Amino acid sequence: MNELTRKQQDVFAYLLSNDKQFAYPPTLDEACAALGLNSRGSLHKHIKALIEAGLVEAPDRKQKGIRLTAKAKLQVPQDNELTGTPFVGFIAAGQPIEAIEQQSYINIPDQIKTDNTCYILQVKGDSMIEEGIFDGDWVIIEQRSSARNGEIVVALIDKAEATLKFIEQYPHEVLLIPANSNLSAMKYRPDQVEIQGVLVGQMRSYTK
Repeated sequence: MNELTRKQQDVFAYLLSNDKQFAYPPTLDEACAALGLNSRGSLHKHIKALIEAGLVEAPDRKQKGIRLTAKAKLQVPQDNELTGTPFVGFIAAGQPIEAIEQQSYINIPDQIKTDNTCYILQVKGDSMIEEGIFDGDWVIIEQRSSARNGEIVVALIDKAEATLKFIEQYPHEVLLIPANSNLSAMKYRPDQVEIQGVLVGQMRSYTK
């Protein structure tokens, strides 16, 4: 199966959510509105990638709406808290907040996680909005202690505060960089920052 980009994962997560909650699949216009996309053309590109991955049915004049394939629906595990991905609390996309660990389990599609150990955090704040990560989103984190420059990481600061940011690492300094032009990068000594994982997926609820 083709690897999905984060934007394609976002579209796929929306379609899965819609499939569970509504009787009819969404139209292109409905999906654009729900996903905050201004252009049907950009959505078409994401849908084409999902068709190539075998997750969305090819367009059919007899059927309206964006329909998931049977294969895609099989990717959603049955509810079983022992086989889900652990949800361990909240992560700041703003100023760092106190690290919280309140573990429960959430079932998520295989397409938005990796084969390595992953966990889920819920985003608080707006410092990553220009990367499409909004307050209230859930992010899937691959647990690891190292990252490449430019990746989005969960960083534990001074062993007390956790934040979600782009990372740039230098011998004498670590920068945690927001995706919000109104905010500035945070600078720390390397010994102050501990990488807890790297962003690999994202989910969003469209219910009010």
